[in-house]
Amino acid sequence: MQAFPAFRWSRSSHHAQGQKGAQALGQEIERIAREGGIASPVTTTRGLRARLRYLDSPAGHRALAEHGVSSRLLRAWAAGRTPSRAKLAAVDAAYWGRRIEIYPVDQSAVPEKRKRVISQRTVTARYIWDDAVRAWASGDLNTLDEIWDDVISDLDSDYAAYAYVESIGISA
Repeated sequence: MQAFPAFRWSRSSHHAQGQKGAQALGQEIERIAREGGIASPVTTTRGLRARLRYLDSPAGHRALAEHGVSSRLLRAWAAGRTPSRAKLAAVDAAYWGRRIEIYPVDQSAVPEKRKRVISQRTVTARYIWDDAVRAWASGDLNTLDEIWDDVISDLDSDYAAYAYVESIGISA
């Protein structure tokens, strides 16, 4: 695993501060690898509840279903039934797909008349997660750059506004 160096970008005429989205993605994966995601393992009540809370959304329920955890099974667990080791592993696998919070470039040094309205955005990263982790693990910034382009292409007309970012956060 290769650490991605911090890179600060400044568009000289406007003084916006940021870094390539791919670099921010690599740094965030690095942080997650160091911290290990949710600290409590899925085999503990606390770890299971934390993962299920995180996955309590339509996208999270789809991810659980893709891993063989049905709504009926979730209700059974809520009623006190103990999950099997295989189902705990399925919850953990569903959890490792992530939402990415994108924080736009820092425009504090940009003259007021040159500032753009760029808001914080959130995108689902489940479909790119495995590829992003593999690229990060091999130190492949070019592949991370392609993955980042894929992520921000979902933002339609705002695509170019997020090629460079202040930072990103991957929810856990």
